[in-house]
Amino acid sequence: MSTEASVPVQTANSSLPQVAGTEPSRAVLDAFRIAIAVQIHRALPQLSVEQVYPGVLYGVKGVDFTVAMARFRLGGKPDEWAKKVADSFQADEYVEAATQMNGFVNFKLNTKSLMSQVLKQVDALTNHTEDKTPQYGSNSSGAGKNIIIEYSSPNIAKQFHVGNLRSTIIGGFLTNVYKANGWSVTGMNYLGDWGKQFGMIAVGFEKYGSEEALARDAIKHLYDVYVKINADATTDESVHDAARAYFKRMEDGDESALQNWRRWRDLSIEKYKEEYARLNIAFDVYSGESQVGADTIKVAVDRLKEMGLVSESKGAQVIDLEKFKLGKAQDLHCAQFFKTLELMEYPWAKSLEHVNFGMVLGMSTRKGTAVFLDDVIREAASIMKEKMMSNEEKYNAIEDPEGVSRRLVYRLSKFRTWRPSGAINNYSFNWSRMTSFEGDTGPYLQYAHVRLSSISRKNPELLPLPAADKIQTDLLTEPHAREMVFILASYPDVVRVACEKNEPSGVVTFAMKLSHAISSAWDPLPVKGLAADQIEVARARLWLFLCARDVLGAAMRLLSIRPLERM
Repeated sequence: MSTEASVPVQTANSSLPQVAGTEPSRAVLDAFRIAIAVQIHRALPQLSVEQVYPGVLYGVKGVDFTVAMARFRLGGKPDEWAKKVADSFQADEYVEAATQMNGFVNFKLNTKSLMSQVLKQVDALTNHTEDKTPQYGSNSSGAGKNIIIEYSSPNIAKQFHVGNLRSTIIGGFLTNVYKANGWSVTGMNYLGDWGKQFGMIAVGFEKYGSEEALARDAIKHLYDVYVKINADATTDESVHDAARAYFKRMEDGDESALQNWRRWRDLSIEKYKEEYARLNIAFDVYSGESQVGADTIKVAVDRLKEMGLVSESKGAQVIDLEKFKLGKAQDLHCAQFFKTLELMEYPWAKSLEHVNFGMVLGMSTRKGTAVFLDDVIREAASIMKEKMMSNEEKYNAIEDPEGVSRRLVYRLSKFRTWRPSGAINNYSFNWSRMTSFEGDTGPYLQYAHVRLSSISRKNPELLPLPAADKIQTDLLTEPHAREMVFILASYPDVVRVACEKNEPSGVVTFAMKLSHAISSAWDPLPVKGLAADQIEVARARLWLFLCARDVLGAAMRLLSIRPLERM
């Protein structure tokens, strides 16, 4: 990082007009896109800058931005309009070239301005913010808005299941990404903490319970008790009768019954918090089914009846939603619930949204047993350690190989949740791919960050770096440097789109794209070993790599993955 201590840089030139929804001081490419829109407006005054701006899109390889003239419906031939724009183009501090290709105009950004403004903004918004927290990639689009994100929702007294994992990870991402977009976010864990199963646990605890085992690992012990008493119940119907009677006492408010339930709930939550902390997940509120009592249910049912929404069908009270065509099976439950709330005329009902996601297929240990997260993590850590031991020299250099392998796996179990095709799709779990250091995998991502983190340690003679405006970014002339900087500049857009779509896969794609660009740049952009008269080149390259580390780390943290500095 540079030694400059300042507020975030303002990248937008005062000569550029303001465009609603843009934030050049936080997303430098907004300024460049506005400048392109200004160029088109000057050539075609009938189009306002505001009309043009949404049409300034990322180009294909070799093109920074492109504009399709057909979208403006000007009449005539789009290629003639494109030629008029290209012919009237005048280079400025933002854009250095415009070329026509059929009905498109392709724009190349001013490389000198791009390199300088992007790196200054990354550095300022990462290392020199008022509250000392990294903010590059964030924006204020959600300022003044509130959202509750409910996710994970395991059943109390049951071990954390891999089936809970994907909801937990996606919910954690959505919490992070909404915060990054300026929203006030409340993360809620709505627990399965009520029902006859607690009667079963109570009956089982009297027979199989151990206070010592409960204190050591409440969730595991209560689960073991639950399994044993259920086995008894298969041959002894009185177990079910006793469980129903105990739960009836809970429903009636019997304090002695509720006291045990509260203790088991509290101990389970404490254990869950440990698991969530390993996944870098935290909740603001722990709620659950127990919060909805009989009185609350009666109020809801009475309202439905008063509004004429309930009818009798085969002895049950139902709400007929057939005419609303509520969609495919996996979304049906939430769609029915949301539609019912809308029919009950709650004003907030239309703001509810269900974020669907696919299943993790084939996630178990190598022996084909156990689908509890702890077992899978333990197995994966063992495999990771085996892979690390294959390089004896590197393995011996690791201070705590056991801890490193386990920390890696906790991070990578999350990475495998994200798929380029989107969170909505199923994916098949693969041990080899999860623990591979090659290809688009979590270990590859961590390796890229670790390597970037080592560059300062390997080049102490270049530190501390000068203030940002003293670093000669115009010495970064290589195509690899420009490619990396353009990727860094796109990160704020990635964060915005992820929030708009409630979809994390774009952030993963960005992180992998940046990691590949970094890997490709190591040889063309050496920092160490340059001649004495090349020290400013070395400093500029070091700053570039440090900015890349900061942005890669930001993307990883958005995915709730703690970046490692050493392996």
